[in-house]
Amino acid sequence: MIVAPRLLLAAPSSGSGKSVIASGIMAALSASCTVQGFKTGPDYIDPMYHTIATGRPSRNLDTWMLTPDQIRQSFSRASADAAISIIEGVMGLFDGVGSDPFANSTAELAELLECPIVLVIDCSKMSASAAAIVHGMNSFSHRIRLSGVICNRVGSENHARSLREAIEQHAHVPVLGCIPKMEALRIPERHLGLFTVTENPAEAKAFIDRAADCLPAYIDFERLWEIAKSAAKLRPLKEQTIDFPEPDIRLAVARDEAFCFYYEDNLEELRQNGAEIIFFSPLQDEILPKNISGIYIGGGYPEIFAGKLSDNRLLRNHLHAAARQGIPLYAECGGLMYLTKGIRLENDVFPLVGLLPGLCEIGKHLRMGYREVEPIRKNILSSPGMKLRGHEFHYSIWNAPQHSFAAYQVKPRPATAAF
Repeated sequence: MIVAPRLLLAAPSSGSGKSVIASGIMAALSASCTVQGFKTGPDYIDPMYHTIATGRPSRNLDTWMLTPDQIRQSFSRASADAAISIIEGVMGLFDGVGSDPFANSTAELAELLECPIVLVIDCSKMSASAAAIVHGMNSFSHRIRLSGVICNRVGSENHARSLREAIEQHAHVPVLGCIPKMEALRIPERHLGLFTVTENPAEAKAFIDRAADCLPAYIDFERLWEIAKSAAKLRPLKEQTIDFPEPDIRLAVARDEAFCFYYEDNLEELRQNGAEIIFFSPLQDEILPKNISGIYIGGGYPEIFAGKLSDNRLLRNHLHAAARQGIPLYAECGGLMYLTKGIRLENDVFPLVGLLPGLCEIGKHLRMGYREVEPIRKNILSSPGMKLRGHEFHYSIWNAPQHSFAAYQVKPRPATAAF
């Protein structure tokens, strides 16, 4: 059996401040011990901040896309040499797919990993009502229990005192800290959420350092440690380490400010199966890496860097040549946008790679949720009859002239899917 001190930071809803607090706690703890960060569900940006805070790649734990054994295995491998693991939840504690509060929710992950939960509440517009929220969240299901509460955006010392008294007397859950409203704990946002770390690493690091300096004055870290150490033992797993074989192929992976959305476990899986990953930059590089067997272009913000991507004609020509040579090319989200004829932004069109027909543009409505696809024809990743799971989170629209070339049929979005 293995014992991994761990805790999960959850919230009643998005916007409570758990991302900032989670990253700040990770950074503060990392000053004296090894911390492993995790993110519940699909998210690329929050794990970037975890990674800056801990100095270790953060991992995603998504119960829609991974089986329970895969979740436990990923968690155990990544946390094996860490003193403590901090998991950041997603949306509200019980929000997932459909009406089942334990279907792909933060609560489901907490139950699966037998993880103590600390609830972060935005208390900026309430006092004793916070106790009702904590009581409701704690008594909603016998399958999970709250181990503590952090009150965020507290207005004054009197406000903090009334919150603490109400929550502990009426909800019977200890308050671990009351954090005041502070400009130092606000991360700038854009249309898809937080700014990415890759856009300004120095500013991201400075923010994390500020959070690490601020939070110990308001949060009882000694009690956080006690809660983390109270976590139950986990079942033993057969595989605790990864052996990377000698690479037999070279895989070019686009990674820069425009394309930075990757899951660490996916890259690790590729390496484990014999791929040597060679990163390249569609913004900076004029040629592709040499002797490659495939190309992988992940998501990101091509619309923000459309002009610079368009100006790099040499690399766009190299991608065309690679496709003509039959080199497999896989792209998703922003990477797929990059392969189209171009991006329309207001009255301007920025020509891009042009391997796919049609233009992309940024719409007014966010499309988000879990999705399932079925292959229409055999391809390098799948065959008809298989069902593949993933997620979408974008404003972009691909105005393709026709879809007869599609590789997959996209199934209807699960009812009220949220993350």
